[in-house]
Amino acid sequence: MLHTLRPTPGSRFRRTRVARGNSAGGGTTAGRGTKGQQSRTGKGKRFGFEGGQTPLIRRQPKLGGFSRPRRVEHQILPLARIEAVLSSGTYGPAELLAAKLVRGKSPIKLLGNAPLQKKFGLTVHAASKGAKAAVTKAGGTVTITRISE
Repeated sequence: MLHTLRPTPGSRFRRTRVARGNSAGGGTTAGRGTKGQQSRTGKGKRFGFEGGQTPLIRRQPKLGGFSRPRRVEHQILPLARIEAVLSSGTYGPAELLAAKLVRGKSPIKLLGNAPLQKKFGLTVHAASKGAKAAVTKAGGTVTITRISE
């Protein structure tokens, strides 16, 4: 019944009331030690205070760096992974997504320069010179599409 509910014995206890006299067990200095900044009322230092040394927040440069507003973040697609997972054929972003070699809608960049054994026709958004050379040497093609597509 609801009216019989009680906290588990020992789970709730009263806090020690300090500075209520020596007979109460927390008198005189009330557990703060003797003298010094930490023993005073309103004790402690503000957040970030470093004992008078110039604080870290003021030692840092005032302004942050610069990030390009239209920077394009590519997904990396290694040639070795393509050869390990796919068989010879033609693949575009949709097929690579279906094969779980890439995820999401980010542009795809083909990287790597290891020699290929299979012939691929790849359509990606960007590719390194080494990756293009490796695919064409194996008899395949690399087609670069625009990112908006």
